[in-house]
Amino acid sequence: MTTADKTVEQAPVTDDRRSILLVFAGLMVTMLLASLDQTIFSTALPTIVGELNGVDQMLWVTTAYILASTIMLPIYGKVGDLIGRKSLFIFAIALFMAGSIVGGLAHDMPWLITGRAIQGLGGGGLMILAQAIIADVVPARQRGKYMGIMGGVFALSSVAGPLLGGFFTEGIGWRWAFWMNIPLGVLAIASAVFFLRLPTIDHDKPRLDVTGMTLLALASTGVVLITTWGGTTYAWNSPTIIALIIATAVAAVSFVAVEKAAAEPIMPLHLFQDRNFNLTTVAGLIIGVSMFGALAYLPTYLQMVTGAGATKAGLLMIPMMAGLLVTSIVSGQLVSKTGRYKYLPIMGSGIVVLSLILLSTMTAGMEVWIICAYLAVMGIGLGMSMQILVLIVQNSFPITEVGTATASNNYFRQIGASLGSAVVGTLFVSRLTSLLGGASTDGSSPESSLTPESVRALPDAAREVIVNAYNDALTPVFLYMVPLMIIALLLLVFIDEKPLATTRERTPEHPQ
Repeated sequence: MTTADKTVEQAPVTDDRRSILLVFAGLMVTMLLASLDQTIFSTALPTIVGELNGVDQMLWVTTAYILASTIMLPIYGKVGDLIGRKSLFIFAIALFMAGSIVGGLAHDMPWLITGRAIQGLGGGGLMILAQAIIADVVPARQRGKYMGIMGGVFALSSVAGPLLGGFFTEGIGWRWAFWMNIPLGVLAIASAVFFLRLPTIDHDKPRLDVTGMTLLALASTGVVLITTWGGTTYAWNSPTIIALIIATAVAAVSFVAVEKAAAEPIMPLHLFQDRNFNLTTVAGLIIGVSMFGALAYLPTYLQMVTGAGATKAGLLMIPMMAGLLVTSIVSGQLVSKTGRYKYLPIMGSGIVVLSLILLSTMTAGMEVWIICAYLAVMGIGLGMSMQILVLIVQNSFPITEVGTATASNNYFRQIGASLGSAVVGTLFVSRLTSLLGGASTDGSSPESSLTPESVRALPDAAREVIVNAYNDALTPVFLYMVPLMIIALLLLVFIDEKPLATTRERTPEHPQ
């Protein structure tokens, strides 16, 4: 049986506004859980890697989570379309909590990275299933305002996460960045159990595309390892990198061949016959590179360069949150009210281009309020772009494929996030290592043990060397991403502004 053969209960899940709001509140708890985890370690990271003696492994704390969640995105999307989303949603939350326990108990960097990877395996399902569940219960025309609020939750976490990370680091300890997920996870599971009522899917035993899943995981892992190790751990022409490139290419080509023959492909190739899907997918990938590449290391920059404590570094991210929060919610409301949406991500991408140019001009002696203004500009642009692109994809496919289509689109955005974090992290760490060559905190301490506190305690001359090194290692990277964002903007110009659906259509439009 194919996706096209499945039938879904035709009756609406609910037309009661109160019931929808209860479901939505539960989804917001889960969105907060997932989005906080992507930002809470940003301010805590310098202290964590200093305590665990692992500056050279710093980028893997972020990359491990993103890679694991990226691999799982299409799996959660497809399986949710096949068997329903509620039980899968609860499973993803539980797995995320298990990873939090491993991370909270970590005594060295390998264990910490393992915990982050397990979190990612569950976290990949939290946001994608929340987005798909909204599509199950709300028509596209009205979905904009809900997805705008979802974007607002991400904006809130972009500041609340660094603030909490700083608060824990300077107070009860950074491990509470993991432990806090346990009560939040319990609340999210309880919300799903009691409030989530979804359509009944009539299906036979699903035929999972295990081969496709495996090949996609191998290709995704290969891409991140190449970008992480290439030019740093291994030379670009080394046997290891060459072998990885060949293996990744073989996995990608094999994946396409398998998907053509699969009964229930994890990423159906007919998705790529849709113009809007292709344009928003490539643009989303580029935005992922720019956004995660830029934001992953800004809190570290603020601590090391401006001398801000971990908590203050989190507070300095508030302007970006405010911009993203306001424009995300306002954009969603405008879409629901007018039905027009194409101009929003185009304008947003242009504003992100401006913000990257501004961030590339930062200097070690720049006034902090100017940096905050630059961050606000980035937040405004991202708020006008992120959730609208998801809505465009969902509006292009029937509800029986909305999970698969949304997950596939988000997969490439996450690949962009993986590439952004890995490439920016690799450039940042390698440039920093080069610039700090021979520098140390007291003439004997290893470079990998540098923390914001130890840097602030240095004599002025030694501190200035390290501060300038951090600034000169990161700021040029922002300028490198400007041409990419310009390409994204140009792609979005060609989007076909289809009318937003006013019903929850359940008849597949694309034959398998």
